[in-house]
Amino acid sequence: MKDGVNGVALGVFIFFFLAVTVMGFLAARWRKAENEATLDEWGLGGRSFGTWVTWFLLGGDLYTAYTFVAVPAAIYAAGAAGFFAVPYTILVYPLIFTFLPRLWSVSHKHGYVTTSDFVRGRFGSKGLSLAVAVTGILATMPYIALQLVGIQAVLDVMGVGGGENTNWFVKDLPLLIAFAVLAAYTYSSGLRAPALIAFVKDGLIYLVIAVAIIYIPIKLGGFDDIFASAQDKFTKAGAGGLAPAAAGQWGYATLALGSALALFMYPHSITATLSSRSREVIRRNTTILPLYSLMLGLLALLGFMAIAAGVKVDNGQLAIPQLFENMFPDWFAGVAFAAIGIGALVPAAIMSIAAANLFTRNIYKDFLKPDATPEQETKVSKLVSLLVKVGALAFVLTMDKTVAINFQLLGGIWILQTMPALVGGLFTRWFHRWALLAGWAVGMIYGTAAAYGVASPTQKHFGGSSKEIPGLGEIGYIGLTAFVLNVVVVIVLTFVLNAVKAPAGTDETSPGDYTADAGDPGVQEKLPPATAGAPGGH
Repeated sequence: MKDGVNGVALGVFIFFFLAVTVMGFLAARWRKAENEATLDEWGLGGRSFGTWVTWFLLGGDLYTAYTFVAVPAAIYAAGAAGFFAVPYTILVYPLIFTFLPRLWSVSHKHGYVTTSDFVRGRFGSKGLSLAVAVTGILATMPYIALQLVGIQAVLDVMGVGGGENTNWFVKDLPLLIAFAVLAAYTYSSGLRAPALIAFVKDGLIYLVIAVAIIYIPIKLGGFDDIFASAQDKFTKAGAGGLAPAAAGQWGYATLALGSALALFMYPHSITATLSSRSREVIRRNTTILPLYSLMLGLLALLGFMAIAAGVKVDNGQLAIPQLFENMFPDWFAGVAFAAIGIGALVPAAIMSIAAANLFTRNIYKDFLKPDATPEQETKVSKLVSLLVKVGALAFVLTMDKTVAINFQLLGGIWILQTMPALVGGLFTRWFHRWALLAGWAVGMIYGTAAAYGVASPTQKHFGGSSKEIPGLGEIGYIGLTAFVLNVVVVIVLTFVLNAVKAPAGTDETSPGDYTADAGDPGVQEKLPPATAGAPGGH
């Protein structure tokens, strides 16, 4: 590790950070609408984004700074077991091809802004809608915190903020500044800010990965030497080599499958989806988003390169920033650090907007002020987006980083329990609303209790997301086990409740709503304002 502040890298980092800050504020004028004081405009970008804007927005949303840092860090620490992220991002796209266009259509037809809006409309249940909303907010908070952890990792490697003995304010000042800028342009520009910045973010990440996958292996003697060094490390550590042992295969498979099922249950994924202008945009994106999976596979290899380069860090999250610091010229290290930093700003903005929309539509409007005007909704959502980021910042500054990571894993367990209501509701009205609520409760209670009992070297509770699967005796992903229990409860109780003719609630949707497109009769078309030359059109 280099001593002191890396001035060249920091200068490049600040240049890109200032550039995207300016873009964030200018985004308020991009595709500007006549009436900006609605959640459709502030929270969904006017539902006007075309194929390429949506592709960059979804990529910026799903492939975050945490991905950039944590996936290769998992490879660095655990070997090939860390590659679970690659198959799960391959599995997810055929899954979302089946249901995202349907969600877009019914949401466009009825003006739904959140998944909870749909659940309330489909099942006529504010209680079930509230459960989905609260779960989404809880699952999103630690995810936002991890984006700030990614920025902090980059700042640490660049030597910004001083050492461990530095005054806390001085040490955390750079992160506080980054947070303030993020909060300001998100408040001002809404979803348009991350949509515009995503072009820069993804371009930088693709550039850094392309250079790293060629330049670093040349400096390290080629991939033969890289894999040999990694094999030697894990053999000496008693792990048996790069590949996970037979005992870990269930954990690998269930974690990949459970993560794939959960990814598009997160509110920020749905927010980016609903911002597109047509269902055809969604269908196209499910076919081209796998390009990010290719990038992710190459990114994961950086973990092996860090081993071969002799990177030694106490915190695994610093392994890849430290690899860049050691291997790249200072100026290009700055570019790489900027890619990670901006890779945190884009998803953090979308996540805070998504969480704010859930609170505004499904807690504030449904329970506190049913007669809220669109202007009031937008004002509340803006304020809540600030509070969400403040909460995430407090989480990062007051708790150990491993706690943030493990709470994000817990968030994945939670958000998966909303799938029966959301995806099931897109295809059938057979499930009973009370059965869905009971299944959600069982999944949440089991998942939380099981995760609470998992210890790690640094934590007594919530130390991981894998535990023995009841009845099988294999170690597997807690979230998937909880999901199976959830579905079983839903099916059994639906039979019972339908048999006793329990009130099923009113469905405000009709079959044709699930295939409607923007130009269909009876559907209000959301066309983008005339912005000649604006990126993202068909």
